[in-house]
Amino acid sequence: MRYTPRDQRHRGLLLTEDALIDALAGIALDAGALIMDIYRTDFDARVKSDNSPVTEADEKAEALILERLASLQPDIPVIAEESVAAGRIPELKDRFFLVDPLDGTKEFLNRNGDFTVNIALVENGVPVLGVVYAPARNLIFTGGRESGARIGRVEGDGPVAYAPTAVRPAPQEGIVAVASRSHMTDETREFVDRFTVTDLVSAGSSLKFCRVASGEADLYPRLGRTMEWDTAAGDAVLRAAGGKVTTVDGTLLTYGKRNQADDSDFANPWFVAAGGFDPFKEAESA
Repeated sequence: MRYTPRDQRHRGLLLTEDALIDALAGIALDAGALIMDIYRTDFDARVKSDNSPVTEADEKAEALILERLASLQPDIPVIAEESVAAGRIPELKDRFFLVDPLDGTKEFLNRNGDFTVNIALVENGVPVLGVVYAPARNLIFTGGRESGARIGRVEGDGPVAYAPTAVRPAPQEGIVAVASRSHMTDETREFVDRFTVTDLVSAGSSLKFCRVASGEADLYPRLGRTMEWDTAAGDAVLRAAGGKVTTVDGTLLTYGKRNQADDSDFANPWFVAAGGFDPFKEAESA
């Protein structure tokens, strides 16, 4: 077990950004260990009302994360995927957590390793810190508005070996784009075709944000439906690494969207994630 509150005096305190990131990383590591225990078994899946799959790993990981967050910061509400699906939506405040306990359930079912645990803190609509853990890849990414972005290699139960990471400058000739493995759309392909792309990489879950944040890719367009818990943690990591996530009209993606006239609560519009490469500037000059 990676994180346990040391005593009751630590419950509900406003931690420093570094301390909170470390605590969230510990929670994500424990959730990832639970997920991997199930991943190694002959597990089953069922279909939710929105036709998306859910497994025992999704539900048990979310229960663990919710319990730990309640001990860590009980005054901060949590919006979590499976809880929302069950109709459990707390009243939002200026600060709230967004949780996807198993992002990339289709990747989990296909056993290709491209699934993650996502935990983010949102303040006034902005994802200010986030943790993305890929337990099958032994990789964890963290990002904070003040702390910057890190990538860590997870080796057993020992300490995580972290190193700072950042987006790369815009390349002079051609870019690397990353796109959804399970949700590629015609609109996304058309968007990518606006640019000179030397390599188009398919990946699952919020690892696509992390590829841009670590300088492995320059662009991740998602012209298709996503939910806030799918994107907030990866968005936070990418912003901390020097990138940004915008809607297709160039405005920054925001969080805590309720009572939307054209979609459900917490649904995202189409978005574009980028590092040092500015797709809107390039499109204008093309």
